[in-house]
Amino acid sequence: MDNATQRLNKRMAELGLCSRREADDWIARGWVRVNGQPASMGMQVSAQARITVERQAQQQQAERVTILLNKPVGYVSGQAEDGHTPAITLIQPRNHWRDDPSRTRFSAGQLRGLAPAGRLDIDSVGLLVLTQDGRIARQLIGEDGHTEKEYLVRVHYGMTQTDVQRAFPPDQLARLRHGLSLDGQALKPARVDWQNPEQLRFVLTEGKKRQIRRMCEQVGLHVVGLKRVRMGRVALGNLPVGQWRYLAPHEKF
Repeated sequence: MDNATQRLNKRMAELGLCSRREADDWIARGWVRVNGQPASMGMQVSAQARITVERQAQQQQAERVTILLNKPVGYVSGQAEDGHTPAITLIQPRNHWRDDPSRTRFSAGQLRGLAPAGRLDIDSVGLLVLTQDGRIARQLIGEDGHTEKEYLVRVHYGMTQTDVQRAFPPDQLARLRHGLSLDGQALKPARVDWQNPEQLRFVLTEGKKRQIRRMCEQVGLHVVGLKRVRMGRVALGNLPVGQWRYLAPHEKF
C-alpha cells in the first residue's frame, strides 16, 4: 500500500493546503514543487512526497475573505432561482455591520469567487457563510467534513401549536436523534433537544437538502421557523438580520 499514489491536487487538498481548484491554479502558475522539482498538472504523488508552495500562493490565500451573513427569509443561498434573489446581493457596504471588529475594508474584488459554504433554504434564516477560501469550503461542506451546524427550530405537532414538548412522544424524539433515513441513506446521529416547549435545538454534522424539515415531517412535526445559529466554533451572535461581517483572523470553524 506504500506505493499507492494519488493526483497532486487531491493530495494538496487532503493536507489542507488549499482546494483542488486552487491547487490546479497554483500548479499552472508554477507555484508548487514536489521533492524540490516544479510540479506538473495531473501528476501523481506518493504520501511521502514533499510538497512545497511558493510565497505568492500563501499571499494570495491570505487576501481571500470569508463573510458571515445573517440571511433573512426570501433569499436563496446560491444562484438566483425561480426569480428569487441570491443572498450575495446583500454583501454591499450599506449592509456591513457597523460593529464588525474586523479592519478589513470592503472592495468589489471580494465578491469574485465568493460562494456559499452550505445552503440555507429560502424560508430559513440565520448564519450563512460565504467564502473565497477553498479550504474553508472544504471544511464546512466537504464529504469528509464533520463540522457541527446548530439550528433553532420552531415546530407544531398536528393541531398542537403551544407546549408541543408535552404532546410530542419521547420515542419520536429518539428517532430524530438517530434512526431516520433520507434518500435511502441512514442519517448520522444528531443532537436534538427541547430548547423551550415550542422550539427544538438541532446539532447536525451533515447537510442534506431541507434535512431538518424532512426529518421533522417523518415524525409528524411541522417546521414553522428555522434559524442557523452556529457553524463549528463560529456563532451568529448579535449580527442583525440582513447584515454581514468578516470572519476575523482569530476565528476558526
